[in-house]
Amino acid sequence: MFDPEAVRAFEHAGWERAAAEYNATFAHASTRFVDALLDAADVGAATRLLDVCCGTGAVTAAAAGRGADAGGVDFSAAMLDHARRVHPQLRFDEGDAEALPYPDGAFDAVVSNFGIHHIAHSDRAMAEAHRVLRPGGRLAITNWATPAENIAWRLLFDAIRAHGDLQAANAPPSGGNLQTPEAALRLLADAGFTECRAQIVCQEWLVNSPGALVTALARGTVRTAALIHAQSAEARRKIEAAIAAATAGYRRGEGYAVPIAAILACGTRPAA
Repeated sequence: MFDPEAVRAFEHAGWERAAAEYNATFAHASTRFVDALLDAADVGAATRLLDVCCGTGAVTAAAAGRGADAGGVDFSAAMLDHARRVHPQLRFDEGDAEALPYPDGAFDAVVSNFGIHHIAHSDRAMAEAHRVLRPGGRLAITNWATPAENIAWRLLFDAIRAHGDLQAANAPPSGGNLQTPEAALRLLADAGFTECRAQIVCQEWLVNSPGALVTALARGTVRTAALIHAQSAEARRKIEAAIAAATAGYRRGEGYAVPIAAILACGTRPAA
């Protein structure tokens, strides 16, 4: 049974734990899509931008680097502590994506980099994004594509399927299944956005070793981290060995370039 409060509690506790190591681990994957996200939202000089589920502030800072009047909002105090420490010149607010603490029409652009699928009610988050955008304002979001497109996750899930238990985490179900362009388009259209587009964007996650990939997923994520930590010690050793063998084909120089993919979706709040 879907329990939104259980989803929220699970996600919040997970991001509070992940905050300390996020920038050194999983951010090396998630930030590969920042430029495409900001381009899709037409972010440039003087754009009033809100970064929803801003985490440690990488997207907010990148937008500010383009000259935007950028601020971020997140429900994790630990993530915001890192954002404020790394980017003290920027504004970061603690708040709920399902009830944003901003007036109607306050922003020219709203973006969220791999945040919406962590929210219990992604439809409410999209309605709030629509509300705080000015008429004609742009929304852009990213979500991880399916493991069929996302090699890093496929390596992990294949190894767990062979040597561990894919159901071991017993985590509450996700608030949003947004792993396809079609699902993202439905979400935006249902919230009232027009001129909607969605596409798969491919990048490479550069890691020093297969072990670094597993470490990043175990320390810098929530749902995937719970699955990894739920495996037995013996299964974990076999899983890591299987990933190391499967990653050999992605060797590049002294490291590895593992393909990753995101669904990038964008839309416009209709003009009044």
